[in-house]
Amino acid sequence: MQKNNGLDKNQLISFVIFSAILMAFMFYFQNKQSDEKQVADAKAKTEQKVASKTIANNINATVNAAAIKNVTVKNKELTLEFASLGGQLSSVEINQYKAYNAKTDKHDLPLYLIEKNNSSYGFQFKDKTGKTFNTKDLVFVPSVKDNTVTMTAQVSGATIQYVYQLLDNYTLDFNVKTQGLSSTVTDEKADFHWNYTVRGMEKGRSQEQTHSEFNYAFDNYGSTDYDTNGFEEPEETLNWLAVKQQFFASIIESTNGFTHAKGTQETIEKGEFLKKFNFDGQVKLAGNELNQNFKWYFLPLDLPLLKTFEGKEFDSILPLGWSFIGTLNRIFFVPVYNWLSDWGIAAGWVIFLMTIATKLILSPVMFKQHKLSAMMKVVKPEIEEVTEKFKGQENAMKRQQATMEIYRKAGINQMAGCLPALVQIPIFYALFRFFPNMIDLRGKGFWFANDLTAYDDLIKLPFHIPLIGEHISIFAVACTIVVLIYTIMTSGQMQQPQQEGMPDMRIIMYIFPITFFFFLNTSSSGLSWYYFVSNALNILIILAIKYWILDEKKIHAQIQQNKSKAPKPEGKFQKRMREMMEKAQEQQKMQEEQRKKMNKK
Repeated sequence: MQKNNGLDKNQLISFVIFSAILMAFMFYFQNKQSDEKQVADAKAKTEQKVASKTIANNINATVNAAAIKNVTVKNKELTLEFASLGGQLSSVEINQYKAYNAKTDKHDLPLYLIEKNNSSYGFQFKDKTGKTFNTKDLVFVPSVKDNTVTMTAQVSGATIQYVYQLLDNYTLDFNVKTQGLSSTVTDEKADFHWNYTVRGMEKGRSQEQTHSEFNYAFDNYGSTDYDTNGFEEPEETLNWLAVKQQFFASIIESTNGFTHAKGTQETIEKGEFLKKFNFDGQVKLAGNELNQNFKWYFLPLDLPLLKTFEGKEFDSILPLGWSFIGTLNRIFFVPVYNWLSDWGIAAGWVIFLMTIATKLILSPVMFKQHKLSAMMKVVKPEIEEVTEKFKGQENAMKRQQATMEIYRKAGINQMAGCLPALVQIPIFYALFRFFPNMIDLRGKGFWFANDLTAYDDLIKLPFHIPLIGEHISIFAVACTIVVLIYTIMTSGQMQQPQQEGMPDMRIIMYIFPITFFFFLNTSSSGLSWYYFVSNALNILIILAIKYWILDEKKIHAQIQQNKSKAPKPEGKFQKRMREMMEKAQEQQKMQEEQRKKMNKK
């Protein structure tokens, strides 16, 4: 009886060929099967070993397209699609809003925050060999029940599960669970990576790019910050991170927070996308397992809506301005706009009424300013006489002192003219923040402007002009004209430069409205309309004061009467100014003496 020493050469060759054919046969049909059968089929263990080795080397070049499945859930507010590759969101549509369509010049396109692979996120782990693998490289098996999507993936004997639940109020609960991960990883943390390229959804690329930025909360929601370039927070724990666009925000919140957070931004000059955002943060593992709750929010930046998320500080994402500026918008301009809008008035007329309301509130201060302008006009001949008498740079101090003496005898307080200007600076900046960020104005047209949050471009240019672009805004032109008229009317009482070499302030004041046009031409047409109405009202107020309220002859008589009286004692401010001028005059004399000595040498 022949002893069996095992397989002979022919049997070995036949076995190898048969095994190769069998493996190829199995591989082919496994790729044809669904993900559910791959998990259930015992033969998939061989593939999982190959996949885990591939993932451990952070390579995903051969993902089978047939294994990728997308599932969709929706409610009144959001329509969400999830991809089995990475188990992540592949599409986010906000149902009740539309995106801008350049072809129709209207907001009539579906509004997608995420679509066409512009967003990718996942958790990166380090295994015991020191190699890394990322969940966005894994193929998850999806299952859907009502508005809950469960994504399950296997890697190196561990199970990773994402449980998404679509809630009301633009919220998506995102629960991450792992089992058996502790046998694969040794690190006590996982890295969360989010790469997000935002697309343009509004009219006016430069304005939308300017308003696209990072926002985040830290210090247990006690502090918030924003960043337009990039940030790094090595010591703070971020409660949530938002990528904000002009009117919408995508937010990821972590129950336990993100540590060692870092964000970078890159502007895209052309095309449908505006900016690239990259965020990296760490989350802690408990027992080398990741079992944490996260939440996604895809929000329109509507102030009343943002305030419904109590304790989250989401309203800080809306850039209405810091400190007093933001308070002014929140307690006055936004409530007044909403109140007037409730009357059913067109948005442009709401802005018109807002302008009148603001003027009425400022009327006492504005009246003082215009009265001061009238009084300055009355004493202008005497100021010119002093200027003629004390010519030359060597008489600059005497000229200034004589001018202040005229003002003092006439009872004119120059500082009173500064107050209206100081009051209007925060109002201007508040409105600069209000109009391009008020979502209720988005898509609202008025006359030739189709959207009051963007520029009007009824006049289109066939070529690009630096600082202007390819259009001319009618609202910007109209605003520039009335500001120029107002400047001419109010600059008549301004003095000529009292020192040689000093510029004529009137020329600078005339140039300002023209340069202001370049700013307004690409800004919100609502802002231009507001300032057109505001300055037109200023002109009417000046004319009313001049012809019906103030009597220049009476003012002149009052000034002459004040001159005949004993001069009032110097006030603290006047005394300080006089002392400063005397000190400056002494320093000037000393410099001249030193210069003479140097010339003699």
